[in-house]
Amino acid sequence: MENLKSNSKRFLDAYNNIDYTLKTRYDFNRAMGFSDLIRKTVSINYIVRKYEDELIDYGRLRNAIIHNNNEDFVIAEPHEEVVKEIEHIEKLLTTPPKALDTVAMRKVLVTYAGKSMREVIMLMAESNYSNIPVYNNNKELIGVANGQKILNSLGQFLLSGGKCSTFLDNVQIEDMLSSLNQSNYYIVKGANCTIEEVLKEFDNNHKLLAVLFTKHGYNTEMPLGIMTGLDVQAAQKILENY
Repeated sequence: MENLKSNSKRFLDAYNNIDYTLKTRYDFNRAMGFSDLIRKTVSINYIVRKYEDELIDYGRLRNAIIHNNNEDFVIAEPHEEVVKEIEHIEKLLTTPPKALDTVAMRKVLVTYAGKSMREVIMLMAESNYSNIPVYNNNKELIGVANGQKILNSLGQFLLSGGKCSTFLDNVQIEDMLSSLNQSNYYIVKGANCTIEEVLKEFDNNHKLLAVLFTKHGYNTEMPLGIMTGLDVQAAQKILENY
């Protein structure tokens, strides 16, 4: 019969994997203490930020259950629920789920630079999508058509004395996009981007509306998937159940 690991062994294995993974991924000194490691990665890792208090507590617990820093001399066994929780965090940090394989795995609707505002608005109405990537004739991403931003642009056009019909039929989507500062409301990531990385982007930029995924994260590649602010809650749920 296969021998089962003790709770202390499982706990220490998970703890050591977390310690090694974070130090390796962010090129930290191997001699850095666990608490300092957690505090330094809070600002750059969504999972660490979410579980900061628990990880700090687990660092203290690790020191409490071993004698003289000797992991072969265990003086206490952690509770099963504690072990399951640190193993869950370990899994999130060491083998995080990719966004494209989970919440962002879907066909992306795109449009092109020369389309009129009427055509783009009708496409949004027909598809029920409020964020549609826009490409030029060279299949290079030039922006993301967003329903609210289109409405705001129409309002400004009318305030300046323009007519609604002129905006709909004579203004092309590339004209509207060129008038916007698009640098903060969409980004492009590679296919290997994890849910944790995407959630960090949304957490750090509250103006972010959409994340596009391409093979290598380049604007010159067609999209493989898209994730919007509406998907954040679903992504968080995936991490909780992972």
